[in-house]
Amino acid sequence: MENTETPKKKFNPAPYILGVVAIAVIIFVIKKVTYSMHNEDTDNSQIECNISPIVPKVAGFIEEIRVRDNQFVHKGDTLVRIDDRDLQLKVKQAEVALANAEANVELSKASQSSTTANVNVASKDINPAQSAIDAAQVRLTQAQQDYERFKKLFDLGSGTQQQLDNATAARDLAQKQLEQAQKSVASYQARFAASSSNLDVSKNNLKVAQIQVEQRKEELDLAKLNLSYATITAPADGYVSKKSVQPGQLVSVGQNLFALVDEGEIWVMANFKETQIEKMKVGQKVKIEVDAYPGKDFEGTIESLSAATGSKFALLPPDNATGNFVKVVQRIPVKIIIDKNQNKEYPLRAGMNVKAVVKVS
Repeated sequence: MENTETPKKKFNPAPYILGVVAIAVIIFVIKKVTYSMHNEDTDNSQIECNISPIVPKVAGFIEEIRVRDNQFVHKGDTLVRIDDRDLQLKVKQAEVALANAEANVELSKASQSSTTANVNVASKDINPAQSAIDAAQVRLTQAQQDYERFKKLFDLGSGTQQQLDNATAARDLAQKQLEQAQKSVASYQARFAASSSNLDVSKNNLKVAQIQVEQRKEELDLAKLNLSYATITAPADGYVSKKSVQPGQLVSVGQNLFALVDEGEIWVMANFKETQIEKMKVGQKVKIEVDAYPGKDFEGTIESLSAATGSKFALLPPDNATGNFVKVVQRIPVKIIIDKNQNKEYPLRAGMNVKAVVKVS
């Protein structure tokens, strides 16, 4: 008797696997599309902060270094002291020069006072001398009239020779007295003019002396300022980094001694593609993923968008006017301020790589 049973079909899981994969791909695509509709992200981002170079403003030998690498310092703390003995001598020299200039001012004032007194005396002598001229002129007029009258009488035979001689002598005396008075006035006027000229000179000398005092004061202030530069202090709170100076080393003005990293304010500089910034605005929230802390997200806010692309600030910016132009998507730097009080357990350092995700809608 023949066996008529039909063989059982083997289970084929391939269609089910393909279906699950298709569903997973669809879900992934939907999530990706939905994510891209509401978010813009880039991993071309780094943490930035203010890094202040510590440079001396005066040259000299390093006398003392009060900090070490990676030490935290507060604003105003002394970092380095430069040997300031020569600067102290310059301050003393400036003080002596100022004292001499002030003494010259006092001498100029005394000279001006003396010259002013001489001018006043000469001015007072002129008026009496002028009055003496007027009186001599009156006497001469009277003597001339007497002479003419006695001369007529003598010519008519009514006067004597003695009367004529007396009138002539009186006239000549009055003439000499007038000339003497005129000479006295001229002398007093010359003295007055000389005294006035000396007074002008004294005033000018006083002005010059006062200007020299101001100049010496400025030189003293400059010497004291240079002396203060011998003590280099921290411009802000931060960490000392890249220390490249040793005690006894001769440093010059502007030489980089070390850097001060100010972590009081940190931010992210994210370089988004120009095709990503259409919906970006100042004030939008940003999620920041730091490579150093996987799974830890930080919050931030867009503060500003750069006014130019990054390539425009390059040493040799591209020239698109050439004939071999190739279009390249440009990057727009976006400054993102990290919300404070988030990095106590996870310290952030300048230069760390991050991923910035902007919620655009």
